[in-house]
Formats: sequence, C-alpha cells, structure tokens
Amino acid sequence: MSLTKDQIKDTIHLEQGVPKARASELIESLLELVKDTLANGEDVLISGFGKFCVRDKKERRGRNPATGDDMMLHSRKVVTFNCSQVLRSRINGK
Repeated sequence: MSLTKDQIKDTIHLEQGVPKARASELIESLLELVKDTLANGEDVLISGFGKFCVRDKKERRGRNPATGDDMMLHSRKVVTFNCSQVLRSRINGK
C-alpha cells in the first residue's frame, strides 16, 4: 500500500496537533518547493532521507513494444532518488 498525501496530513494533524487545513497547506508548500527546485535543474537533499537528482538521458535507440519497430528516443531529463545511509539501514532493519 502506498502512503498518500491525505494519510500524511492526518498523521501531522494527530501527532502535532496542527489543524488539517494547515497541515495540507504545509504539505502542498513543501511539494511545490521540491518540484520548482527540480524543474530548475537543481538537486534536493534532505538529510537523513536522501537526495533527488536531475539527470540528463542521452538520445538512444529504442523499440516500439507494440510493433517491434526501431525508433530513436529523444534526450530528456529524469529525476532519480538516492536514499541516505540512515534510511538504507532503517529499511534493512539495522
């Protein structure tokens, strides 16, 4: 099961006593800041969590899975995530 924005909002409301409307505003503000930073080509580093990086992918040869025809995939930017050592240890139960 995935964690949703509503679940995050409810958790902040219950654990921090922040009104739900304010918790929702905070979450949206944080996500907009992250999106804007990544859209500008900058990385986002959250200590103890990980780093979101913008990477360039070069043009490459690909294949249409429906028809099997060869095609060229255009260059593009992608966002990658590298988790911190703290998060990696927690995921692995250490």
